[in-house]
Amino acid sequence: MQLRKIEKQIIGRNILEGAGVKLVRVIGDQDIEEFDPFLLLDAFDSHNPSDYVKGFPWHPHRGIETITYLVRGQVEHGDSLGNRGEILDGDCQWMTSGSGIIHQEMPKPDESGRMYGFQLWANLPSTHKMMKPRYRDIKESEIPTVKGD
Repeated sequence: MQLRKIEKQIIGRNILEGAGVKLVRVIGDQDIEEFDPFLLLDAFDSHNPSDYVKGFPWHPHRGIETITYLVRGQVEHGDSLGNRGEILDGDCQWMTSGSGIIHQEMPKPDESGRMYGFQLWANLPSTHKMMKPRYRDIKESEIPTVKGD
């Protein structure tokens, strides 16, 4: 086995996004060329609903995919095409914005108040930029898990 050299260490930075959601931006802004096709990686972990309940009101996306995974929490979502749903503990939502979509993601506190997960943005290949927008909700029961020490 050949070991690979660590090229760069990245330390996320605290930011506010949406209507005032506290996140840690790990990938994005200045370094996107290094991580192509990944455009952005945001992590979030809070026990304080005021850090996230203002959410991400109606906003557009085009030509990208967003992959949201919740370890813990609840997010209601909807879009300009009439799609609605929610992401719960252990669920993932894969949104392909394609030719364009307007949507919202609104976190809701559960009994613990914790919101914990991440969102990754991936650039679509040029041949798929104008495809029809779509969602894929992946429930916790569909995601393989590995348990160990």
